[in-house]
Amino acid sequence: MTAISFYHLERTSLDRALPRLLEKVLERGHRAVVIAGSEERVEALNTALWTYEQQSFLPHGSAADGHADRQPVYLTAEDENPNGSDVLVLVDGVASANLETFARVLDMFDGHDSEAVEAARARWRDLKDAGHELTYWQQTAQGGWEQKG
Repeated sequence: MTAISFYHLERTSLDRALPRLLEKVLERGHRAVVIAGSEERVEALNTALWTYEQQSFLPHGSAADGHADRQPVYLTAEDENPNGSDVLVLVDGVASANLETFARVLDMFDGHDSEAVEAARARWRDLKDAGHELTYWQQTAQGGWEQKG
């Protein structure tokens, strides 16, 4: 079964937390596809990944950029994997019917949105019942992540 990690955003926004996680994905030699809830969100994340830190470069693209197969990080609003990723990042409460095709799935949700938290709990229950290996990560005061029980 696919290893699925839930990332509970409490201290920073998705726009600030996502680039750091994607940097770690790339450092470990993986490719990622990020599935967002809308094309507008894809464009906002695309901008955030270009501008999150002046000294950093996080190679990524979306359908608007073309060459999906060449993108180490691909942003989309569709349930697809055009860049052959082994890591899937789900944001905005989206789901994928293709979890088993990835080595790892990161489900990021906003801890300040009670509906998002409840939806994440429901996804957790469903995935646990399906037999997936689940972990839960909570943001620390320093902006890092701590695995919780």
